[in-house]
Amino acid sequence: MKLSTKVAELTQIIEPAVTACDVSLWGIEFVPQGRRSLLRIYIEALPEDRAEGKQVTIEDCAAVTHQVGGVLDLHDPIAGEYLLEVSSPGLDRAFFSAEQLHDYVGQTLSLRLIHAIGQGSDKRRKVTGELVNIDEHQLTVKTENDQGNDQLLAIELDNIDKANLVYQF
Repeated sequence: MKLSTKVAELTQIIEPAVTACDVSLWGIEFVPQGRRSLLRIYIEALPEDRAEGKQVTIEDCAAVTHQVGGVLDLHDPIAGEYLLEVSSPGLDRAFFSAEQLHDYVGQTLSLRLIHAIGQGSDKRRKVTGELVNIDEHQLTVKTENDQGNDQLLAIELDNIDKANLVYQF
């Protein structure tokens, strides 16, 4: 879950503008696509507001779009044209840092790994399971093996390419 150099640079520029709109920055995706790149910004209600049940609104997204657009015009960190999207992380939210995962212990995650884990026919790069524990170096998920038995998998944080919450009704 390491940020690219470009995303780290954009985060430093964008985060103060997002915070000025009374929301927090959840994460940034930057996808260079030839002549026209995509910059997707995810915002979340502030922790104290979430405790009161507040969620991100369309008005919040519009305010952040306006604020961040001005900051990006000033700093011009993206070469060429780009499309700016601002939204909430949603129910199947992507995680951008290990710190974000701490609030989701006991919930189901979908992980895409950089290097496969497991042995023999149970070797895989995609893992879905309940987040049991997380520390500064690894997380533990409870999942099922090929025989349908529960197993605990310890996964190094630096082996995680992508992590998403699996929304359950």
